[in-house]
Amino acid sequence: MKALVLLCCFVASLLLPGQAEEAEDVSEEAPLRDRSHIEKTLMLNEDKPTDDFSVVLQRLRKIYHSSIKPLEQSYKYSELRQHEITDGEITSKPMVLFLGPWSVGKSTMINYLLGLENTRYQLYTGAEPTTSEFTVLMHGPKLKTIEGIVMAADSARSFSPLEKFGQNFLEKLIGIEVPHKLLERVTFVDTPGIIENRKQQERGYPFNDVCQWFIDRADLIFVVFDPTKLDVGLELEMLFRQLKGRESQIRIILNKADNLAMQMLMRVYGALFWSLAPLINVTEPPRVYVSSFWPYDYKPDTHWDLFLREEISLLEDLNQVIENRLENKIAFIRQHAIRVRIHALLVDRYLQTYKDKMTFFSDGELVFKDIVEDPDKFYIFKTILAKTNVSKFDLPNREAYKDFFGINPISSFKLLSQQCSYMGGCFLDKIERAITQELPSLLGSLGLGKNPGALNCDKTGCGETPKNRYKKP
Repeated sequence: MKALVLLCCFVASLLLPGQAEEAEDVSEEAPLRDRSHIEKTLMLNEDKPTDDFSVVLQRLRKIYHSSIKPLEQSYKYSELRQHEITDGEITSKPMVLFLGPWSVGKSTMINYLLGLENTRYQLYTGAEPTTSEFTVLMHGPKLKTIEGIVMAADSARSFSPLEKFGQNFLEKLIGIEVPHKLLERVTFVDTPGIIENRKQQERGYPFNDVCQWFIDRADLIFVVFDPTKLDVGLELEMLFRQLKGRESQIRIILNKADNLAMQMLMRVYGALFWSLAPLINVTEPPRVYVSSFWPYDYKPDTHWDLFLREEISLLEDLNQVIENRLENKIAFIRQHAIRVRIHALLVDRYLQTYKDKMTFFSDGELVFKDIVEDPDKFYIFKTILAKTNVSKFDLPNREAYKDFFGINPISSFKLLSQQCSYMGGCFLDKIERAITQELPSLLGSLGLGKNPGALNCDKTGCGETPKNRYKKP
């Protein structure tokens, strides 16, 4: 690690002339880069009308509320996973999350992608740590700043669950509405830079828990580095632990690449992989983009053609996420339904085992403690694998149920066989029908290119639009 720090210091001394002092601050005379490739790749200049997917999303919302949420609430799944899906999350646009150390160019990159530099909309940037808030950039008819407390109060948005992180955090949350065509299709989230010598309690709110909330909901995650900040400390290491299981959404960006000569850039590229290798335990590492994401021309005598191709590849990745918005949303809800079903089957199995082992003279608390401490002794998990269509790789951690049943007494649950009604049917049957029929059918209708607006709300019952409880009537 010391060697890596020395390399970063050495790189800083080898920046191309004038770059060490320049950082984010560039004189107005510096030539601006051509933006036509951004507009072409992201199709910002096309006049075709935006597809109306509202009916599909409302149908998805109806499936969730009628077929998935009853079982989720009955077996208190949100207390196991700490992930409760809201209506705003179902209907929200794709979210792109920017993470990384301080002053590596996250805010500058957002300004560049949206063309906000030298306008009143631009995010503040600088060589020192400048972003202390979680900043959410959304589309709006005019420039507007929204306080965190208002965002959390509006159930029509997807940020209402953030209230659980406290008022100190809401003061560090800010929304900015910008009239930009790209933001009609995607939402950007800028985060405070990681500062390794800062303790978590100094932030005044649970920074890692907040990051986890955004990570769980992000469709694309850009982790940004620059040549002088490659060392991995405790906070960055914790961040990569939180990214476990989301490797397909991660893209690593080595920013400010045109500040280095090619030979030094190759060394820095290798050093970046060396420092991240212990943190990303997958066979195929995430894609790494090497470029310089800011509005000014590439430095002379650098491989600008390579950097431009890398930038276009990143934009294609972003556009793919936008184009696959509905498919990803339906797949996410189906994955959530599978996890809820498995959780309900496990709780049912724990409860059935408890009832089988109880006798007239048994101490119920001791009996259930024995079951929770050693579920394999009673074949809890093996029974689920043997009797149901469940993969062993989808089973949750056994230890998690010790905490779950520590908060929720087993007597507060009913068996799945008792979760049925004459008119409404059985909860388990409804969620299985959603997993095997309704959601795949909805996904298939998109694949066949059917007109989303042709779906009929009279048949699907799209439901009411969520309300802002703070808005005056």
